[in-house]
Amino acid sequence: MPDLTGLIGQALQGDALQQLSRQIGANEQQTQTAAMAALPVLLGAMKRNASTPEGASALTNALQNDHDGSILDNLGGFLGGSLQNERAANGSGILGHILGGQQATVQQGLSQASGLDLSQIAKLLPLLAPIVMGALGRSQRQQPQQGGGGLMDVLTGATSSARQQAPSGMMGMLTGFLDKDGDGDIKDDLLKSAGSSVMGKIFGR
Repeated sequence: MPDLTGLIGQALQGDALQQLSRQIGANEQQTQTAAMAALPVLLGAMKRNASTPEGASALTNALQNDHDGSILDNLGGFLGGSLQNERAANGSGILGHILGGQQATVQQGLSQASGLDLSQIAKLLPLLAPIVMGALGRSQRQQPQQGGGGLMDVLTGATSSARQQAPSGMMGMLTGFLDKDGDGDIKDDLLKSAGSSVMGKIFGR
């Protein structure tokens, strides 16, 4: 079975990639490049939020209740706006909670790194976030079968893998843009404005 980044990669190809590209008004190569640049940022922010017991519990509850991975089986419905599970498709809500007040900074960094304009990035991220959550939910359900580790292990491995798979030179550009305190890690900078209990507020039911 594929790992988390493999699940996301499988989702972002074929008809789904075509639909996603049409939604944001970019060609498929540009869309895929921007998505690959965004994944380490989104996964890293989720990992940082889930590093506390409160955050890990909130994320686990969200995965169990709203993000079971079924969105991956109906990406056409999701990208076409017909998905019935509104909580699973609430990309803006997911972004607001994992990135906090740094959404604009992330958008600017991804725009600069990918070559897409800000309006295209602003459309891409809310579509990408539920796909990432769905893949994470499915990955968690596969863990007992795979004998894998816990949530933090999955996110740690996926963040590292996503950074390695990002287009050459793009992570360096993003890190330079987003790393406000110069420590080489953008996750702490993203979370400063969001607050330490952000995950508890995000997915609270």
